[in-house]
Amino acid sequence: MTGTFGPAAFQLVLLRRMADFQPDLAEEARHRLGATLAEQREANKRWQAMVRSRGALARYRSMLGPPESAAHRRIGDLECEALLWPVPLWPDLRFEVLAAPDGAVWNEWLVRAPGAPGPVLESARDLRPWSATVDEVARAFAPARPLEGTAPTRWRLAFAAQGRPYVAQFTYGLLQEVAPGPAAPAG
Repeated sequence: MTGTFGPAAFQLVLLRRMADFQPDLAEEARHRLGATLAEQREANKRWQAMVRSRGALARYRSMLGPPESAAHRRIGDLECEALLWPVPLWPDLRFEVLAAPDGAVWNEWLVRAPGAPGPVLESARDLRPWSATVDEVARAFAPARPLEGTAPTRWRLAFAAQGRPYVAQFTYGLLQEVAPGPAAPAG
């Protein structure tokens, strides 16, 4: 690890939040990056300083460089730019930022890379940690219902599989865990 805040340090920031759910997977990934716990803490400290000092889109461009791709996207009545950056820890995923025309960031999460095969999701048993994104789970188990997350980088989905209700937890858009849910979504 170097002193610059680049893709490797950004991945350490992602892993820090994912460790709340999957500490063993996050620890293994940190080792694959060749980073110490102290380097991870420093990366998170620098990230927090960037969050307070820069606009979100400028923050991503400065630490990740130019995006791998950028495309105009329309979501309902909203128009935005979808920017994708590679994430070496997850080669089949990309970090996606949806930005308004004024540069405000509306959403930031991991998505499946264009052309990369997604997971086969047919039952709740197929939902293993880090195996799927929010969008993939929502499509596989429609109608899924979004629930309020427990933090800005977290999402939850309520869905039914084999007639049983579940709630899936995601961090930065990547599946962390699935638990029995209180009620199936209305459909």
